[in-house]
Amino acid sequence: MDGVHDMGGMHGFGPVRPEDNEPVFHEEWEGRVLAINRAMGYSRTWNGDISRHAKEVLPPDVYLGSSYYRRWALALEQMLMDNGLVGADEFAAGHALRPGKPLKRKLTLDQVQNALLARGSYERPAQAPALFKAGERVRAKNMHPKGHTRLPRYVRGHVGVIERVHGCHVFPDSHAARRDEDPQWLYTVRFDGRELWGDGADPSVKVSIDAWEPYLEAA
Repeated sequence: MDGVHDMGGMHGFGPVRPEDNEPVFHEEWEGRVLAINRAMGYSRTWNGDISRHAKEVLPPDVYLGSSYYRRWALALEQMLMDNGLVGADEFAAGHALRPGKPLKRKLTLDQVQNALLARGSYERPAQAPALFKAGERVRAKNMHPKGHTRLPRYVRGHVGVIERVHGCHVFPDSHAARRDEDPQWLYTVRFDGRELWGDGADPSVKVSIDAWEPYLEAA
């Protein structure tokens, strides 16, 4: 979807200033938010693309005015309410008002280390041949979906070259909307900086993105 979260190629947000000796978390609650998100991810109550979209739909002023982990916390609250696990009245009260509901899976202490290290594969068997191959010119579709998408706004409508074909992978747009994996071919596409930002751009700049096949058309 189009929104303030899609900041690639945008100006006006100021420089990124790394902190010297930056701590892992600036506040204790940030670590708790990360832990709860990982535990809920393990429970398979929702998937990662649903979680990303929950942050994207935050109101623009809230999104821009929130820290990284506050966005996580707000999205987590909404997903918990959407799935009937916590009520708005319980958040307001600061404690449970009803018995908890069972989860599909529960992350226990003895499983934490393996769960943190586990990285599942999103590659799936191909249902049809790939439409494109390495070296072909493609255009990113000028699309404006209302739901979740991983196609950055700044490449839409621009022409690039297929660098690599990665096989078929879970399609985020469908995964966030319907929980349907809907596997699609995934490509790395390289764009010239001047194609994206005009003749004033540095001619040496190249930008590569990973793009699923429904995002692309022959150029």
